[in-house]
Amino acid sequence: MHRLAWWLVLAMAVVAVAQDKPRPLTPEERIELIRGLTAEYATAKILLPRSKKALTVDLNGSYDKAEWQALAREHGPAARAGDLVQITKVSLEDDRIVFEINGGFRGGRKWYERIQVSGGMGTRTVPLAGGPYTVAPGGTSIALVFNRRLPPLKPAEVKKLLAPLLDFEKRSATEQYVETLPPPIRQAIQEKRAVEGMDRDQVLLALGRPVRKVRETVDGRELEDWIYGQPPGRIIFVTFEGNKVIRVKETYAGLASEAPSLPVPR
Repeated sequence: MHRLAWWLVLAMAVVAVAQDKPRPLTPEERIELIRGLTAEYATAKILLPRSKKALTVDLNGSYDKAEWQALAREHGPAARAGDLVQITKVSLEDDRIVFEINGGFRGGRKWYERIQVSGGMGTRTVPLAGGPYTVAPGGTSIALVFNRRLPPLKPAEVKKLLAPLLDFEKRSATEQYVETLPPPIRQAIQEKRAVEGMDRDQVLLALGRPVRKVRETVDGRELEDWIYGQPPGRIIFVTFEGNKVIRVKETYAGLASEAPSLPVPR
């Protein structure tokens, strides 16, 4: 009888551990998380220091304030409260999600300083970095730590977990800029895809920074490929001539398909 009770207790403990351990993410769930979070914009709620190693944050939003302050003194701020930031890369690890902010430690002010946003009536425009939003001065990385295997999550749920640091709900100047674009370009940006006729800034808004760039001369034409993704997953090739996209090609598991074409916006 005593032995039977011991086995029952052991079995219950095993079941409890199994129930507490989430199932692995499916490939589709991993793709949805990465696509749903990459290239997203947010407003920093607190000072984010530049750091070579990812800044760790617990699920309750707590972090080592003393360490972050020391990093800010050593390397400077990646973003101050109120600065506009972009998630440029998302990595799913065993027990954490790592977000590269503004290109990481070596990143910083880039293309968005050049964007002009309509100021209302007439032709007056203002820089995206002006008004109530300012562009973050640098880049960093943030690791959202689960202390267990990553559970199945939706992008919206991850944004809520990051809410103590980043505000994804506030309407930014970038959104105002996107509203001024032709409907097909605007829709492509919202769907996080590149299409022919986009310029470089619009591709960055849609897909973020490419993994690498390749330049070549074909029949006297100067072309540049922006490459997103790495094998064995989905890879996107965005080809520019000058500042305009002339071709978008997507491959996955050896299968290729062409993206839809759009007339060059005037």
